[in-house]
Amino acid sequence: MDFEFSEEQKMIQQMARDFATKEIKPKALELDRTERHPAEIIQKMAELNLMGIAIPDIYGGGGADNVSYVVALEEISWGCASVGVIMSVNNSLVCDPIHTFGTEEQKKKFLTPLASGKKLGCFGLTEPEAGSDAAAQKTTAVLKGDEWMINGKKNFITNGNVADYCVLLAMTDRSKGYRGISSFIIDCKGPGVAVGVVEKKLGIKASGTAELILEDCRIPKENLLGQEGQGFYVAMNTLDGGRIGIAAQALGIARAALEAAIEYSKTRMQFGQPISKFQAIQWMIADMATELDAARLLTLKAGFLKDQKQRYEKEAAMAKLFASEAASRITTKAIQIHGGYGYIQEYNVERHFRDARITEIYEGTSEIMRLVISSNILKGR
Repeated sequence: MDFEFSEEQKMIQQMARDFATKEIKPKALELDRTERHPAEIIQKMAELNLMGIAIPDIYGGGGADNVSYVVALEEISWGCASVGVIMSVNNSLVCDPIHTFGTEEQKKKFLTPLASGKKLGCFGLTEPEAGSDAAAQKTTAVLKGDEWMINGKKNFITNGNVADYCVLLAMTDRSKGYRGISSFIIDCKGPGVAVGVVEKKLGIKASGTAELILEDCRIPKENLLGQEGQGFYVAMNTLDGGRIGIAAQALGIARAALEAAIEYSKTRMQFGQPISKFQAIQWMIADMATELDAARLLTLKAGFLKDQKQRYEKEAAMAKLFASEAASRITTKAIQIHGGYGYIQEYNVERHFRDARITEIYEGTSEIMRLVISSNILKGR
């Protein structure tokens, strides 16, 4: 068992860390306050092959492995969680399913611009009445000649207000239940697609979360992703990989909060000495660091298993569950260490606290993660 990164993984980690330090972290507070899409940052990330990092270079990607994806995404999310989730969605929820299930023509037409960062993607699964119950899709797709006509509404779509393409799930045969769901590649700028409400959120404010409205949206027959009726499997497979990304995002948020708490504890004076000298603070920092390291190991294991083409559904769920809940605990302790200053916007820990909360909800709530984990264990996996 080797816990050392390869030279390539170390180089990618350092590159992402340098970029986050110079280009992302200095803008994070402004992005949070203005809630603007960081287009200039995403463009530079595309130039560094971060928007399709684990996609082969023949399709415009970085040609790296999923462990590299984890370490890079942690660094980017350490700089700003909003930028991290934009990167995660484009990689895990858009590029990955097109690479896994797409035809060669789809890869050339859609994957190459997405993985190279020339285009941005989103994932259309959630609906007003289909959240954790992903099979309760009401969006429909009807084949009419050589075109699919799609009608419905998707909500809580990350990147939905700025995306060029969407991997979208729709019901093609309601009589078959979840086996009647199919997946499609949609041109978000095409006719029949409109952006509805762009949500005002607690955290990750520079990442757009939007409603997509499809009214008689016509797409070519060849935009079906995978086989008809395979959509639920495409979605579940995609979310397994996406959970690795969200776990990595949680790592970045938690590490930023821990580092801020350590620095503050060394400079904040109380009773004639830095508060880092008090055992109560030392124990909090010890717990925070231990949880962060444990979460990172779980996440790297899931990425490693994916690289080895082994089953990783359970491990991805474990990583996402533990890393997201650890991030919430760590950011809470970071605020406590800062005292009253932790509640003030000028100190970044309150932003980390707000950003961390969503990692327990999207791409599968903590409750769904526990169902996935227990189901796999009880089946002997």
